Amino acid sequence: MAIGILEVSLVDARGLSKSDFLNKIDPYVLIQYRSQEHKTNIAKGQGSNPKWNEKFKFRVEYPGADKQPKLVLKIMDHDTFSSDDYIGQTTIYLKEVLEKGVENGSAELHPQKYRVVGSSQNYCGDMQVGVTFTPRVQLTSFYSSLLKTDCVLIVTIYIYNLYCLNLCIFLVLF
Repeated sequence: MAIGILEVSLVDARGLSKSDFLNKIDPYVLIQYRSQEHKTNIAKGQGSNPKWNEKFKFRVEYPGADKQPKLVLKIMDHDTFSSDDYIGQTTIYLKEVLEKGVENGSAELHPQKYRVVGSSQNYCGDMQVGVTFTPRVQLTSFYSSLLKTDCVLIVTIYIYNLYCLNLCIFLVLF
């Protein structure tokens, strides 16, 4: 199993369908990977063509419990005096980029357009997103167990030194 960092680069969106009849939409994006979630800044007053240019990092284990790991990006319209409105979402399937990252040391999907679909599967615009996966170097089980043994040894020496120091202080005082 490889553990690594998935970096998501959210560039912009184009042609988002308006949900506010009187005002421009103030979109933001909720980005979800499994139980982790990030939220972009609100693109206040940018309407149906917002720009974010923001990056977010997620901790990833691959292969994990998901047979088809995915990133879900939900576009919402921020409303001040009522609950926020759902505009639409896109899903990016990650299996290939995670496999390539584990195999090659890192993998990247350059920013590209993804279709945004609404709750009734209607087209709501496009979102430009890039993804990079970089696995951390994994220690072999031998080195990992050796490291744990060394930690136990260090703690034991530390406790022994504290004991000796306390004994010396006791002897000096009495």
